[in-house]
Amino acid sequence: MNKIEKFVYNMVKRTPWIKFLLRNLYQSFFDLLPKKKEFLSNTVQYKENYFFGFHDIDPFSTDCTKVLTNYTLLDLQMPQKENALDVGYIDLIDDVLSNFHCIGSSFSWNFHKGCRLQWLTDTKIIYNSAIDNKLVSKIFDIEFGSEQVINYPIDTICKQKMIATSFSYERLERCMPGYGYIYQDEGLLDYFSPKGTGLFIVDLQQNTRRLLISIFDLAKELNDKQYETGYWHFITHSEFSNDGRYVSFLHRWIGEDIKKRWTRLIVYDLQECYWFSVPTTGWGVSHYVWNNSNQILCYCNIDDEDCHVLFDMPSLEYKKIAVKKLNSDGHQSFIGSDEFVTDTYPDKYRMANLYKVSISSNKVEHLVSAYSPKQFQTKTYYRHIACDLHPRVSKNGKLLCFDSPRTGKRGLYVMKIN
Repeated sequence: MNKIEKFVYNMVKRTPWIKFLLRNLYQSFFDLLPKKKEFLSNTVQYKENYFFGFHDIDPFSTDCTKVLTNYTLLDLQMPQKENALDVGYIDLIDDVLSNFHCIGSSFSWNFHKGCRLQWLTDTKIIYNSAIDNKLVSKIFDIEFGSEQVINYPIDTICKQKMIATSFSYERLERCMPGYGYIYQDEGLLDYFSPKGTGLFIVDLQQNTRRLLISIFDLAKELNDKQYETGYWHFITHSEFSNDGRYVSFLHRWIGEDIKKRWTRLIVYDLQECYWFSVPTTGWGVSHYVWNNSNQILCYCNIDDEDCHVLFDMPSLEYKKIAVKKLNSDGHQSFIGSDEFVTDTYPDKYRMANLYKVSISSNKVEHLVSAYSPKQFQTKTYYRHIACDLHPRVSKNGKLLCFDSPRTGKRGLYVMKIN
């Protein structure tokens, strides 16, 4: 973003509906100019009508011969309960996308986070769905073709402990449309900061769950009466550290009219059984990921500056990353522990960019500039159909997976990083 764009963005970033309105008007003006040329730093393989979703899950199998994906012909309208999403994986043969294998259907999904499809083991896949109007998750074994139903939806899993996080998707959809599901799940919507819901831990072997921390406790800890009543509190974007010691999540709160939003990043130490807030300032945090060194990389406001920041856990010492080169929000994914990729939202020319970044040197390498057609623009806060790149990197650091509507259809893309 240039200085004027950054100034305007800073003025409206807490108010999503104004941000959408101004962005849409701004981009519509530049639609009158010739389309910018795309840039791809390497050959891409892609399949139209497929997508994965968020950046915080690695869709690649351990041996990088398969990549998880969702399939739908529904592109430009919000999914309803009757809109089934095919879930499964695509074979990768010599890093080329091949055949799609459908393992089931999901009836609880959205365009941004999919159905939380992820590898549980080398042969088992877990994802969210609904049975008889009740949210559940399903575990499918691709070796034996068997299926197990878990009585609760999940957000993210910890393979070492065979546990998962869960929260109210009903409450999330009420407070942040397009990220939750349109089902009732004891979200306690009559209460601003209820005691009966919050972040849950699901035991995937015992098919049980327990409340780890309530929304009431989170709101109360703010120690400010204006946040205890009149503001809706909710939880989203949870993730385990790679060693399973920590679980993190975003605690968010909004006014009754959903016109402004505040966020803080919470980390719970499962070993020592206590939690703490990452010390961001201003509006808070948007997106984040863990690396293998128990560090969190997030885009946040700190020292009254918006930037990508690397936090050590649990000391909370931090380092700002490539501040002058990366001055806009993005979805990160690590390559090892010293490098990461991140994207941008479509700019005034509707070009979404993707970069590789070195933490130690602050070097930024441009990887992708992809066109995002106007029809995929989120027009209102309640019609969140945009297709973000959401880059995801394989564990061996060789392959990059991202979503894009650059051809006029939502598609899944795979590209070698080097």
